Amino acid sequence: MQVLNVGFFHFGSTSDANKVDFDENNPKEQEEIRELSILLAKFKPTIICLEYLPEIDAEINKVYQEFLKNPSELNTQYGELSMVGFDVAEMSGLNKVYGIDNHMGYNYSVGNFIENSPELTNTIDPATYLEITNNPLKAYPEIENRNNNFDNLSLLEKLALINEPIMLDYSLNANTDKLFYVGIDDNFIGADHAALFYRRNIKIYSKLNRIKMNKNDRVLILMGSAHMAMLREFIMRSPKFEMVNSLDYLK
Repeated sequence: MQVLNVGFFHFGSTSDANKVDFDENNPKEQEEIRELSILLAKFKPTIICLEYLPEIDAEINKVYQEFLKNPSELNTQYGELSMVGFDVAEMSGLNKVYGIDNHMGYNYSVGNFIENSPELTNTIDPATYLEITNNPLKAYPEIENRNNNFDNLSLLEKLALINEPIMLDYSLNANTDKLFYVGIDDNFIGADHAALFYRRNIKIYSKLNRIKMNKNDRVLILMGSAHMAMLREFIMRSPKFEMVNSLDYLK
């Protein structure tokens, strides 16, 4: 079955390390969301998976049913989940959406904490950690220039950039993989926190596979870019799924 993964930044409040300046109530930005939804609906999804816990599925879908009564007005209650997810689901004639998120605590910033603590020393590879932290796109000047101009891009241009393969790799590096180069003495504090993020995404992928599907289903997944980057790796190797190029639907 075909799967279209689209990595997002979060529209509303977020605990993510990086927050994008985006006003979901701005009429111009709502117009851009509608244009985006039309493009994604061209995939003709039969199943839409979003970044919320399955435990609140009834709550989310109750709000979705209310949205269906007046789909001309975007629902901003759940950020991109309701603004884009609900919109594409309605355009696709779907009667529900699915949550596949899994929550797990981990520390994105343990490496920064060590670097900023004079009494602590990263004894694994601080040079590589700092290179990834301070110059993550040094080898890709065209991508780096676009990323430096991120706030001036349209919504579609932002998402197209986020979903570039190089940017998805960068997202994994920035969120987890740089922690492989962090430790104190002979411990694995960096790797331990990175493993929690991997574990969280493995469980997200497992939740995706709990959804009953058949070979004719077309699955659209909308999640934060770091989750999407990791799911991409699992899905590409799976005999069950056929990966669709997200960039084909972001132009």
